[in-house]
Parts: sequence; structure tokens; C-alpha cells
Amino acid sequence: MVPFLDLKDVNSRYQPEIEEALLWVARSGKYILGEEVKSFEQSYADYCGVKHCVGTGSGLDALKLILYAYKEMGIMQDGDEVIVPANTYIATILAVSESGLVPVLVEPDIKNYNIDPSFIQNKITSKTKAIMPVHLYGLLSPIDELKGIAQKYDLKIIDDAAQAHGAVYEGKKAGGLFGAAAFSFYPTKNLGALGDAGAVTTNDQQLAGIVRALLNYGSSTRYIADFKGFNSRLDEMQAAILSVKLKYLDQDNLYRRRLASLYLSHIKNEQIILPDVKNNGGHVFHLFVIRNEKRDKLQQYLLDNGIRTQIHYPVPPHKQLAYKEWNKLSFPVTEKIHSEVLSLPLNTAMSENTVIRICNLVNDWS
Repeated sequence: MVPFLDLKDVNSRYQPEIEEALLWVARSGKYILGEEVKSFEQSYADYCGVKHCVGTGSGLDALKLILYAYKEMGIMQDGDEVIVPANTYIATILAVSESGLVPVLVEPDIKNYNIDPSFIQNKITSKTKAIMPVHLYGLLSPIDELKGIAQKYDLKIIDDAAQAHGAVYEGKKAGGLFGAAAFSFYPTKNLGALGDAGAVTTNDQQLAGIVRALLNYGSSTRYIADFKGFNSRLDEMQAAILSVKLKYLDQDNLYRRRLASLYLSHIKNEQIILPDVKNNGGHVFHLFVIRNEKRDKLQQYLLDNGIRTQIHYPVPPHKQLAYKEWNKLSFPVTEKIHSEVLSLPLNTAMSENTVIRICNLVNDWS
């Protein structure tokens, strides 16, 4: 049986270095806001090409902290609107609504699953303050078009880069493409911790300072609270692990691109819709997602032939019970995507021969 993702196998190549790093932290006696966090933050800021990286407890928290910081800066206030893709993972939308702001859903481009700029302008109102694009599945969003809209309407762009570690557009890495970016280091990510972790990257010194205070109970000085903050600190253990794995991220992404190119070139079944991957060199293929109207039958066929797959994501946000006020809304492109997508295995522990085997099975399916 080919697993969709075996994290033990994926992390085995880093294991000696991770164990050494964890032992160092365990013996240091410093477990929160110590040197490992500072070191990783500096390394990841340098990697993304920005001045500031602030480690957080999760990717969701990273998004929320950016939004709360903008509120503290007077750029946003409760009730303001943030434009988000209608087909994103629920965390993107939760970040907006949990921050006292209003998510405004916009349809994606069905070819690449990222937000469609042509639908954004009709959604902009006097309360719109930001666009929150998502590089879904590790495929880059339309960077130039989004920047043009944001400049025209004086909007912030808050980059949900949770699936785009190391993605590159015109020489710039995700994390440095817009004014602020949020990353998740959930274990399945291209750069994954061994638990929950996240980060905010930005060139805005004021934003970074407020985010750093907010995540530590609102305090920039111990026991002195400047803001009504949270507890969302990146811990020393996870920072040490991320520092080890960051050294291999570009190499890992290169291999992901190699596996994705095999899928793209070897899947010949005309019933299968492949992702449209313009700027192929810059995408990082967190997931490799195909589409078919008989998705569930295709998934069962692959399982019967020893291949585990997953669906990212089976239920669109506007059909979730958590947002029952949206349940009667219609987003036909989003609904079509969610009913047809299927994620094939793609990770650094896979062999090229395994990918070819999966391609052959997909080609034989009818």
C-alpha cells in the first residue's frame, strides 16, 4: 500500500540532526522565547528576503495576529471586510471572523484554484480593507494582478502562505511578496515542525513589533501589557526542528517539482483534469491535485490498487455548519472544485517509480 503521506518516513532523513537539536534544547533549560526561536526567526526572515520574522503558535494565529496588529495600528476596525478565496481551507476564513472582521468570499480560477482577480473588484466596498490570497496547494496566486487591485483601491494584501514555503515569483520568495505573510509549519507542510507552529514575515517594523507583543499576552516588556494580547509563542523545541529542516527546504521543493513534472507529463487520461501550472519553476506543490467528475469512484479505484489519496477539501467553507448563515449562498466554481478534486501522493519520501506507477493506474482508469 502506498500511503498518502508517511511523516515518519519523510522526517527520517533529518532524524539525527533533529535529535541532536532537541537534546541541546532539553539541556539548555530555556524552553520559551530563547535563542532557538531568535535563530530560526532570523534564518527564516533571511530565507524569505524580509527584515522581520516573528514565530507564532500556529498558522491560524499568524493570520489573526496580522489582522489584530492592523487594528491596533488604526488601519482596520471591527466590521471591516477582508476578501478571501471561497474555496480555501477554513482556517483562512476563521482568522478573519475571529478577528472581528467580515470575510467576503470570491470565486477562484477553476484552472489553478487560486482567487480570480476578475471577480474581486465587484466585491470591493467602502468597508473593504484587505485581500487575503492563498497559494492553494503550493501554486502561486496571481501576484501582479492582486498588487494592481490593492494599489488602485488602497488595500492591504495579507498573504496566506501556509502552503507555499519557498515558492518563488520573479526572484522573490513567498513571505516577501506582499506587505505581510502568514505561514503554518504544521507537520504536513513543505517546511513542517513536529507539532503546531507558525510565523509572520514582513518588512514593516511597526507591524512586526505589535505582532511580537500580541502573541506574548500583549507585552513587549515582561508584566507590562500594551495590548489585549494572546498566548501564541513558537516554542524552542519546534524552532530547533524548523532550523534543521529549513536547510533542506529548497532541495526538498526541487524534488517536489520533479515529482509534479512526472505527474504532469505522464498522466494522459483525457478524463483527468490536471492543474494549470504557469510559472512552474516557482510553485512548490504542497499537494498535487487532479479533478474528475467521478472523483469518488476514482479514489476507490486507486485504493483498490494500493494507492491512498485524500480530498482537499470535501466541503467548501460556505457549506460548513460553522458558517450556516452562508449555507444558501451559491458559488458554483467553488462547489465544482470541491466536488471533483483529488490529491495524489506527493512527498519527499516517494520514489519517481512510485509516481510513474500511480500515473499508469490513472491512465488505465475509465
